[in-house]
Amino acid sequence: MNYRKLGNTGLSVSEVSFGTWAIGGDWGNSSDEDGLKGLELAMEQGVNFFDTADVYGGGHAEELLAKATKGKEDEVHIATKFCRAGDIHDPDNYSARRVSEYAEQSLRRLQREAIDLYQIHCPPIDILRDGSVFAVLDKLKSEGKIRHYGVSVETIEEGLLCLNYPGVEALQVIFNLFRQQPALELFPRAAEQGVGILVRLPLASGLLTGKFNENSTFQANDHRNFNANGEQFNVGETFAGLPFAKGVELARSLEWISEGRDNMARASMRWILDHPAVSCVIPGFKNKTQVSDNLKTIEIPSFTPAEMERLASFYQDEVAPHIRGGI
Repeated sequence: MNYRKLGNTGLSVSEVSFGTWAIGGDWGNSSDEDGLKGLELAMEQGVNFFDTADVYGGGHAEELLAKATKGKEDEVHIATKFCRAGDIHDPDNYSARRVSEYAEQSLRRLQREAIDLYQIHCPPIDILRDGSVFAVLDKLKSEGKIRHYGVSVETIEEGLLCLNYPGVEALQVIFNLFRQQPALELFPRAAEQGVGILVRLPLASGLLTGKFNENSTFQANDHRNFNANGEQFNVGETFAGLPFAKGVELARSLEWISEGRDNMARASMRWILDHPAVSCVIPGFKNKTQVSDNLKTIEIPSFTPAEMERLASFYQDEVAPHIRGGI
């Protein structure tokens, strides 16, 4: 495994780490046994960082992480998130009382004394502009309940706004071959300020595996079904904001990236890791096979400057005009 600095936090994290949305829920049916085996394999292979949230399976993903990492609390870092268990538009949802309750509940489920990285979970931009929540997080940090904090954002504007607050040590962003814009301004600014970058949805909800066709369907409890057009939350969280059929079509145009790089999925994540501002990529998984497949990304050769330019042009010309949900 290769490791990278998570900004100025002092944490060194595995460059391929994992998110736990899929094993918690909202990605179709999943098995706890398979999820726990996947977590175990990841740690055996050197993964020392996992991302979760209090709303993934109503806290179930946090509970699974507690089981998997018991006795490894000092060597395996966990990032979790808060705010979406309440009304994200209500300022009281970000009060000292409420955020402390969220943190205590996550700590109980995680069976930990402190949260390594506590992230606001895609709050409205007005909450970020107000900024009061950051003083609340500073207080939690001084109390020892959290070690570091950051923000999971939907847009570049939100990310840049967060960089105005000195306590923000990490940003979690949507970044993949179908969402390349953050690399232009947000990443350089974050790197300059020593803010770590966590990349979620690296495969655009599976589009960048190249395994789907226009007739592919998803289970009723899979967000790729119930949020395909932003019905439940920001559409950018599903298929990178692309209409599904257009995403399938665009993915076919990218099949060339797998030449000499095993497959599209590993090539797509290799492209992300070729951006030095990125601290780690956090793909999801449901079982050991998916964990193993994703970990092979670190063996994939980097893209050449000419290939990077070709992919940048493809994004600007073919992809960007079709993205919904803001960038």
